[in-house]
Amino acid sequence: MIVVSSAKLAKQVLKTQDLVFCSRPYHLGQKKLSYNGRDIVFQRYNDYWREMRKISVLHLFSHKKVKLFSPIREEEVSRLIKKISQQARASQITNLSNLMISLTFPIILIFLLPKAKKCDKNNEPPGPKGLPFIGNLHQFDSLTPHIYFWKLSKKYGKIFSLKLGSTPIVVVSSAKLAKEVLKTQDLIFCSRPSHLGQHKLSYNGRDIVFQRYNDYWREMRKISVIHLFSHKKVKLFSPIREDEVSRMIKKISQQASVSQITNLSNIMISLSTTIICRVAFGIRFDEEAHEKRRFDELLEESATMLTSFYVSDFFPYLGWIDKFTGLINRLEKNFKNLDKFYEELIEKHVDPNRPKSMEGDILDLLLQLKKDKLTPIDLTLEDIKAIVKDVLLAGSDTSAAAVVWTMTALMKNPKAMKQVQEEIRKSVGKKGDIHILNEDEIQNLPYFKAVIKESFRLYPPVPLLVPRESMEKSTLEGYEIQPRTIVHVNAWAIARDPEIWENPEEFIPERFLNSDIDFKGQDFELIPFGSGRRGCPGIALGVASMELALSNLLYAFDWELPCGMNKEDIDTNVKPGITIHKKNDLCLIPKNYL
Repeated sequence: MIVVSSAKLAKQVLKTQDLVFCSRPYHLGQKKLSYNGRDIVFQRYNDYWREMRKISVLHLFSHKKVKLFSPIREEEVSRLIKKISQQARASQITNLSNLMISLTFPIILIFLLPKAKKCDKNNEPPGPKGLPFIGNLHQFDSLTPHIYFWKLSKKYGKIFSLKLGSTPIVVVSSAKLAKEVLKTQDLIFCSRPSHLGQHKLSYNGRDIVFQRYNDYWREMRKISVIHLFSHKKVKLFSPIREDEVSRMIKKISQQASVSQITNLSNIMISLSTTIICRVAFGIRFDEEAHEKRRFDELLEESATMLTSFYVSDFFPYLGWIDKFTGLINRLEKNFKNLDKFYEELIEKHVDPNRPKSMEGDILDLLLQLKKDKLTPIDLTLEDIKAIVKDVLLAGSDTSAAAVVWTMTALMKNPKAMKQVQEEIRKSVGKKGDIHILNEDEIQNLPYFKAVIKESFRLYPPVPLLVPRESMEKSTLEGYEIQPRTIVHVNAWAIARDPEIWENPEEFIPERFLNSDIDFKGQDFELIPFGSGRRGCPGIALGVASMELALSNLLYAFDWELPCGMNKEDIDTNVKPGITIHKKNDLCLIPKNYL
């Protein structure tokens, strides 16, 4: 035991080295009466205590809450003064110690009892009954949560709730409720929940996708919209997209000349990552090079870490399990490898001998903004790395998945395939042996655009929008939604809602030919990229890549199934992840059209 008795040493213990000395010693009585150390005062310092401390500061003892209980304090003090006044008139001795105890105890009881009563009558959305401690974790399907939630919506309605561990979840599955969450009450629901993997790989929440809503996020969002993904910037990168699509078409053409089976899933992932690498940091990896394999492995491992199940996210006081299973070590290793990769890129970009012809990518732009201090916040290298992470992981995933799902749908629907190919070929005509469509040539193709919309409806690349978190108490459909509730918008279920769509399970592009519905976030029947403050800022970049690749695949080749397969054999099973890909690769035989 050590005792300090000076202001200087007190400051050293309580401030300078606060983190070193902020735990509590073991005491049997305190542990027993605090339910094995589950309180705030006597709990040892750990993840659980930090969360409980946040609850007390944000919800129990905030300035607003203290102000709310002022009538209680005033009423009880008034009673106290009247009682002492009676004793004074009788010249009676007053025991202030007893009186002060009797004053504070009723105030504390009045503080607690309404809360307990309120919890009993809490008007939460309906949902499946969970078990103590784990909630509905034993029922949860982490592989296809969008389908699991859709099935629950059939039983409990368009809004329902459940619990995963200590985390309250609300799921909405209608366009009306999606609009309420993403637009009408966007400001209340625009934060993000905590996720250990996402937090770590985004440099403690310094990115745009997973950062909580705050001043920093607002400024970073502005940077992305104004400087990174503006219409002008997307247009500026069109030569890169056209060059890479040209390379892809030539490669497939060689395979077609010998009737070789083409793995479209692999080709589209390769195309998307190559485009993103050139757009983001001006580098094109050779297909067989060691650096390309290293990059692909980094992306794959990062995607896994971003969607892994961390016990500490649902049971903050059981974070040690993540260490015990080796997940934390794996996450740390992935982070270090990514950071090293970013450092190498930055080192090349700040090299004064770097050729001017190589400048102009997203990393160049971010480094220039940092150097010139052109943003309201002082950008750090960690901020820049976090943004690059967003561009790489989101950009390389969604457009590849979208093209593969669209080709899957067209192969299962030969009539639609024939119609969209005829439209493109009639519009463009035959131009030489291998003609690569440019982005201007594909703008006035209504059926092609309808095919893309229908593909986004039936196979949204991100079926569950990235979850949001409520920042304050709210109401949805008459149900109370408490602060810090995770809210999922099931875009997949909305896009298959029979109340909105006729024959929702069928691929019918014609439904969009005479419709103004679009996928850019204003029509809540179709929200593959989200909407509101948290809508995808890079939608234009992703759609441009997808449209260019798809149109050229449809123009340059006729497509056949491998021998022995028919359209009914094409499966639509999915791999787990934020972005869903086909579980089994789409392998087809291309036939040269030109």
